[in-house]
Amino acid sequence: MPHVLQPSERGRFRLTLNADGRAHPVENGFAVATIVCGVVAFVAAFWPAAHVISSWFGTLGFGMGLYSQYISATTPQRALNVVGLVGSFVGAALGIVHGGFLPH
Repeated sequence: MPHVLQPSERGRFRLTLNADGRAHPVENGFAVATIVCGVVAFVAAFWPAAHVISSWFGTLGFGMGLYSQYISATTPQRALNVVGLVGSFVGAALGIVHGGFLPH
């Protein structure tokens, strides 16, 4: 157990979606777009008058998130995808309940 007595040589903490050290620009783009759509849909769902925004962004984010989850390469990408998928689903569902895809 000599590793216990020696100080650890950990590097600085870096927030990255490329946990494997390789660049994944397409997968990262889809993951970020999914989280953005999920946040927009979720926030817009709190205003019933914004039902068109939450419905469309939620549906777009949910579809994009499913594809992004399918092609994701790293765990941080998958984490963003799941958060975006949940936000998109909730936003789309509440947007549909408040009035649907078209303005009235």
